[in-house]
Amino acid sequence: MLLLATGLFAGCQAASGAPTTSAPVSVAAASTPSVATTMPDTSATPAPTPTATAPTKPLAGRTIVIDPGHNGVWTRRELRKVPSGNGRTKECNSSGTATNAGYPEHAYNWAQANALARALRARGATVRLTRPDDHGEGPCVNLRSKLANDLRADALVSIHADGNLSRGARGFHVIHSPTMTGGTKVEQKSLALAKQVRHALETETPMPRSTYVGGGTALDSRNDLGTLNLSDRPAVMIEMGNMRNATDAALFGSAAFRAKVATALADAVQTFLG
Repeated sequence: MLLLATGLFAGCQAASGAPTTSAPVSVAAASTPSVATTMPDTSATPAPTPTATAPTKPLAGRTIVIDPGHNGVWTRRELRKVPSGNGRTKECNSSGTATNAGYPEHAYNWAQANALARALRARGATVRLTRPDDHGEGPCVNLRSKLANDLRADALVSIHADGNLSRGARGFHVIHSPTMTGGTKVEQKSLALAKQVRHALETETPMPRSTYVGGGTALDSRNDLGTLNLSDRPAVMIEMGNMRNATDAALFGSAAFRAKVATALADAVQTFLG
């Protein structure tokens, strides 16, 4: 991901390097959003209820690491370069992009990650998050997968949202790496997880496949992301939609939408782990 001197990503982990915005996001403003309908519903996302026919703890004994992308604050320390795999370096991190109404990506990522954590724990999984809160600096991109590696987690799911300014650009896409430290077997498992995530999101949520990444497949193979490259566990990164699109932005602000996404992602992980 490339970030501006203000610390705000124009497009989450944009591969082209071309910034899509120059306006900084105020974290303080994000903590007290206006009551306008364009701003998010800040009520707690309800934990999905397991179906009556499903096993109550199908993920018992499994460990899942969730990465709420970016950090709650930005300082110049985020500009320092760190390894991102394949001999590349990247800036440590950023606070991400934002909707046109000012809802920060880092706040959405945090809310969605916690909704997913509740869904997975309800199914018996042990769940850990890569950052402890949405108020401070989290780990750099070279350390986002370290927790999953150290725990020998069954999967790592990194949650992001994009900031593309192209007219009509909306929808989710799932990123996987073809150059992971875990080698070919982990790369293949990561692609399989990406496909399960794609299926679950498009069948269980109102967010469509990306109109601007993946050529309609909603899959994106990238070798420049430290979070994925440095993982030796199956790992995917999800751009849950485009924050600069009004329709996607309205969904991000909905607790009901976040609950549907949480259920869909939990279903994908459960199916992947079999």
